[in-house]
Amino acid sequence: MADDTSTRIPPLQGRDTTENFIHIGKRIKSLRMHQKRTLQEIADSSDLSKSMISKIENNKTVPSVAALVKIGKALGTNISNLLEQDGWARTVFTTQRDAIRNLTLTEKGYSIFPYAASFHEKKMQPFLFSAKKGEVVPHRLSHEGEEYVFIVEGEMKMTVGEVEYVLKKGDSLYFSSLQKHGIMPVSDTVIYLDIFV
Repeated sequence: MADDTSTRIPPLQGRDTTENFIHIGKRIKSLRMHQKRTLQEIADSSDLSKSMISKIENNKTVPSVAALVKIGKALGTNISNLLEQDGWARTVFTTQRDAIRNLTLTEKGYSIFPYAASFHEKKMQPFLFSAKKGEVVPHRLSHEGEEYVFIVEGEMKMTVGEVEYVLKKGDSLYFSSLQKHGIMPVSDTVIYLDIFV
């Protein structure tokens, strides 16, 4: 990090939350249509509502990462494939400034940036998360896979199963995503890397 000010998150108020996000709704709809499946079939397979799937497909909402994992599984793919952009890069460089500038607010109240969207057939999906105290909707999710969380800046509580962890700058946590888990910022803003496998 060149200087401490480069990690400050610009305010998200007034921004279109899908403005800088990969429009995965179109990709989800295309996969669903190719498989000749209905919105209801995907909703039933992913434990999400038909209305939510429709909103995602029409880019009316940005789903949580857990929802993307479930939709990917329902479509016979994974979150990395849903987030891929055109191109077949074998090395992807992202500046800190680009990652922070392209954070997108989700329906759960935290912002995400998916790294390496142009790298196809990834074995993992890294995300940058930013969460602000008082803006995150309390929730606990579970999905297939494993996660590695590393705190870049700030402090948060993370519950995994029945255990609550307080994570500060430099702390990390690795866990099975099948366990119900959720976060809550302790500091005004927490920035963390979350890698899904």
